[in-house]
Amino acid sequence: MKTKIIYPIVFLLISSLSFSQGFKEKKEKVKALKVAYITEQLDLTTEEAQKFWPIYNAFDDKQSELRHEKIRAILDRFEPGNVEKLSEKDASTLLTQMESVEESLFALRKKFIKDLQGVISAKKIIKLKKAEEDFNRTLLRQIKERRKG
Repeated sequence: MKTKIIYPIVFLLISSLSFSQGFKEKKEKVKALKVAYITEQLDLTTEEAQKFWPIYNAFDDKQSELRHEKIRAILDRFEPGNVEKLSEKDASTLLTQMESVEESLFALRKKFIKDLQGVISAKKIIKLKKAEEDFNRTLLRQIKERRKG
Protein backbone atom coordinates (compact mmCIF):
# COMPACT_ATOMS: atom_id res chain seq x y z
CA MET A 1 0.00 0.00 0.00
CA LYS A 2 2.84 2.40 0.84
CA THR A 3 4.28 1.88 -2.63
CA LYS A 4 0.99 2.89 -4.25
CA ILE A 5 1.15 6.15 -2.31
CA ILE A 6 4.88 6.77 -2.74
CA TYR A 7 5.06 6.34 -6.54
CA PRO A 8 2.63 9.17 -7.32
CA ILE A 9 4.42 11.43 -4.84
CA VAL A 10 7.83 10.67 -6.36
CA PHE A 11 6.31 11.10 -9.83
CA LEU A 12 4.91 14.52 -8.98
CA LEU A 13 8.06 15.70 -7.24
CA ILE A 14 10.33 14.59 -10.05
CA SER A 15 8.06 16.11 -12.67
CA SER A 16 8.17 19.39 -10.76
CA LEU A 17 11.88 19.73 -11.54
CA SER A 18 11.99 22.65 -13.93
CA PHE A 19 14.12 22.79 -17.03
CA SER A 20 15.34 26.24 -16.03
CA GLN A 21 17.18 24.87 -13.02
CA GLY A 22 20.88 24.19 -13.25
CA PHE A 23 22.23 20.66 -13.24
CA LYS A 24 23.52 21.00 -9.68
CA GLU A 25 20.14 22.14 -8.38
CA LYS A 26 18.38 19.28 -10.15
CA LYS A 27 20.89 16.81 -8.75
CA GLU A 28 20.29 18.16 -5.22
CA LYS A 29 16.52 17.83 -5.60
CA VAL A 30 16.80 14.29 -6.94
CA LYS A 31 19.08 13.39 -4.04
CA ALA A 32 16.57 14.83 -1.55
CA LEU A 33 13.77 12.85 -3.19
CA LYS A 34 15.88 9.71 -3.04
CA VAL A 35 16.60 10.23 0.67
CA ALA A 36 12.90 10.73 1.38
CA TYR A 37 11.96 7.66 -0.64
CA ILE A 38 14.56 5.42 1.00
CA THR A 39 13.64 6.69 4.46
CA GLU A 40 9.99 5.87 3.81
CA GLN A 41 10.70 2.44 2.34
CA LEU A 42 13.11 1.31 5.08
CA ASP A 43 11.08 2.71 7.98
CA LEU A 44 14.28 3.44 9.93
CA THR A 45 14.21 4.13 13.65
CA THR A 46 15.86 7.36 14.80
CA GLU A 47 18.86 5.40 16.06
CA GLU A 48 19.16 3.44 12.81
CA ALA A 49 18.87 6.61 10.72
CA GLN A 50 21.63 8.36 12.68
CA LYS A 51 24.02 5.50 11.92
CA PHE A 52 22.70 4.60 8.46
CA TRP A 53 22.83 7.95 6.63
CA PRO A 54 26.52 8.76 7.16
CA ILE A 55 27.43 5.28 5.86
CA TYR A 56 25.01 5.56 2.94
CA ASN A 57 26.13 9.07 1.99
CA ALA A 58 29.82 8.09 2.02
CA PHE A 59 29.00 5.05 -0.13
CA ASP A 60 26.85 7.06 -2.52
CA ASP A 61 29.52 9.74 -2.94
CA LYS A 62 32.25 7.19 -3.63
CA GLN A 63 29.99 5.27 -6.01
CA SER A 64 29.21 8.47 -7.91
CA GLU A 65 32.88 9.31 -8.10
CA LEU A 66 33.71 5.91 -9.52
CA ARG A 67 30.86 5.90 -11.99
CA HIS A 68 30.99 9.45 -13.24
CA GLU A 69 34.59 10.50 -13.01
CA LYS A 70 36.53 7.33 -13.70
CA ILE A 71 34.22 5.78 -16.28
CA ARG A 72 33.82 9.15 -18.01
CA ALA A 73 37.57 9.71 -17.97
CA ILE A 74 38.05 6.36 -19.68
CA LEU A 75 35.29 6.78 -22.24
CA ASP A 76 36.00 10.45 -22.97
CA ARG A 77 39.43 9.53 -24.28
CA PHE A 78 37.68 8.08 -27.27
CA GLU A 79 35.19 10.10 -29.29
CA PRO A 80 31.65 8.71 -29.33
CA GLY A 81 30.97 6.72 -32.45
CA ASN A 82 34.65 6.10 -33.03
CA VAL A 83 34.69 2.62 -31.59
CA GLU A 84 35.17 1.33 -35.12
CA LYS A 85 38.37 3.39 -35.35
CA LEU A 86 39.85 1.90 -32.17
CA SER A 87 42.74 -0.43 -32.64
CA GLU A 88 42.36 -3.83 -31.01
CA LYS A 89 45.12 -2.88 -28.56
CA ASP A 90 43.33 0.37 -27.54
CA ALA A 91 40.02 -1.48 -27.23
CA SER A 92 41.67 -4.10 -25.03
CA THR A 93 43.20 -1.37 -22.83
CA LEU A 94 39.83 0.38 -22.52
CA LEU A 95 38.11 -2.89 -21.67
CA THR A 96 40.67 -3.61 -18.93
CA GLN A 97 40.14 -0.14 -17.46
CA MET A 98 36.36 -0.56 -17.55
CA GLU A 99 36.64 -3.95 -15.82
CA SER A 100 38.82 -2.35 -13.14
CA VAL A 101 36.17 0.28 -12.43
CA GLU A 102 33.46 -2.40 -12.29
CA GLU A 103 35.56 -4.42 -9.83
CA SER A 104 36.02 -1.30 -7.69
CA LEU A 105 32.26 -0.71 -7.70
CA PHE A 106 31.62 -4.33 -6.70
CA ALA A 107 34.18 -4.15 -3.86
CA LEU A 108 32.65 -0.86 -2.69
CA ARG A 109 29.15 -2.40 -2.65
CA LYS A 110 30.39 -5.43 -0.66
CA LYS A 111 32.06 -3.16 1.91
CA PHE A 112 28.91 -1.04 2.11
CA ILE A 113 26.75 -4.09 2.84
CA LYS A 114 29.22 -5.29 5.46
CA ASP A 115 29.23 -1.84 7.11
CA LEU A 116 25.43 -1.78 7.17
CA GLN A 117 25.09 -5.22 8.77
CA GLY A 118 25.87 -3.82 12.19
CA VAL A 119 23.46 -0.92 11.72
CA ILE A 120 20.28 -2.28 10.13
CA SER A 121 18.81 -5.74 9.66
CA ALA A 122 19.55 -7.95 6.67
CA LYS A 123 15.92 -7.56 5.63
CA LYS A 124 16.28 -3.77 5.57
CA ILE A 125 19.49 -4.05 3.52
CA ILE A 126 17.53 -6.04 0.93
CA LYS A 127 14.71 -3.47 1.10
CA LEU A 128 17.33 -0.76 0.49
CA LYS A 129 18.51 -2.42 -2.72
CA LYS A 130 14.92 -2.73 -3.93
CA ALA A 131 14.14 0.88 -2.96
CA GLU A 132 17.18 2.14 -4.88
CA GLU A 133 16.18 0.15 -7.96
CA ASP A 134 12.55 1.30 -7.76
CA PHE A 135 13.59 4.93 -7.34
CA ASN A 136 16.01 4.77 -10.26
CA ARG A 137 13.43 3.05 -12.46
CA THR A 138 10.87 5.76 -11.65
CA LEU A 139 13.42 8.50 -12.29
CA LEU A 140 14.38 7.03 -15.68
CA ARG A 141 10.72 6.70 -16.63
CA GLN A 142 10.22 10.38 -15.79
CA ILE A 143 13.21 11.42 -17.87
CA LYS A 144 11.96 9.40 -20.86
CA GLU A 145 8.48 10.91 -20.57
CA ARG A 146 9.93 14.43 -20.48
CA ARG A 147 11.96 13.82 -23.61
CA LYS A 148 8.87 12.56 -25.43
CA GLY A 149 6.77 15.53 -24.29
